[in-house]
Amino acid sequence: MVIGYKTRKLEKSLTDSKTMAATYGARAKKVNQRMKELKAAANLEVMKSIPAANCHSLKADRAGEIAVDISPNWRITFEPDHDPLPMNSDDSLDWTAVTNIRIIEVTDYH
Repeated sequence: MVIGYKTRKLEKSLTDSKTMAATYGARAKKVNQRMKELKAAANLEVMKSIPAANCHSLKADRAGEIAVDISPNWRITFEPDHDPLPMNSDDSLDWTAVTNIRIIEVTDYH
């Protein structure tokens, strides 16, 4: 999958191992694992097949965003980076056609 980032600071915190450790502390190992899984995935549907990632769409004010779990409360949130978005005939997102994402943040949004 092709991964973009909302900011350069976020990109560095998710791609540089020293910055990742300093930024995420005890969660750094799991953040790194999820990033490797996202990079290796051919499309977003693959992420749904990894139970520990719990890849899911968000709702309400975060509609259009998708998240993968890092820990019980922490998530990596991102959005499909396609224009137009690949959609199914029922107007739902076509997860198999999403091959580009843009990471928005790593956060505890609960």
